[in-house]
Amino acid sequence: MPTPKILVLPGSTRIGSHNARLAALAAKELTLLDVDVTRVSLADYPLPIYDADVDAGHGQPEAAVKLKRMIASHHGVFIASPDYSASVTPLLKNAIDWVSRVRERGDPTYAAFKGRVFSIASASPEPNGGLPGLMALRQILEAGCGALVIPEQVAVARADQAFDDMDRLTDTRTANLFHAQLARLVEMARLLA
Repeated sequence: MPTPKILVLPGSTRIGSHNARLAALAAKELTLLDVDVTRVSLADYPLPIYDADVDAGHGQPEAAVKLKRMIASHHGVFIASPDYSASVTPLLKNAIDWVSRVRERGDPTYAAFKGRVFSIASASPEPNGGLPGLMALRQILEAGCGALVIPEQVAVARADQAFDDMDRLTDTRTANLFHAQLARLVEMARLLA
């Protein structure tokens, strides 16, 4: 059976981002689950604000094409996304918008979101752990892009206190839920590998 490839993507590039920490933890735990893990940063894919006129007139930015290829080369994608006003970060939404429109070799719209499985999580200093933002991200991925998003998700509350010095989750229940979520992602990705 081929080894599944999982892409780990934080929806924030902020220094000290709780979601970048959560993404790093996901990459570490996924490696222990015997999968091929790639962790990227949206800072490596600088994109202008999506504009259909720019898309039609100048073509898609090279960074959008590269990010689409990166996503498409994996069986599963884990996204750790902050909650911005009960939604996703503008950075993440913009990246999704650009990637959804990249067409190569006659690809249909949303090609990068089809044929792979997505898993979402959030870490927030708020008591809800960023859950409203996860609901928005799920809607964007499922309803907007036609992606398969597993039902398991984790919202890490009080993220400013949720990690120990080794960047592990301190709450046993949250850590167990997170591990189960990642195991489910790997299980589904194996079916697609």
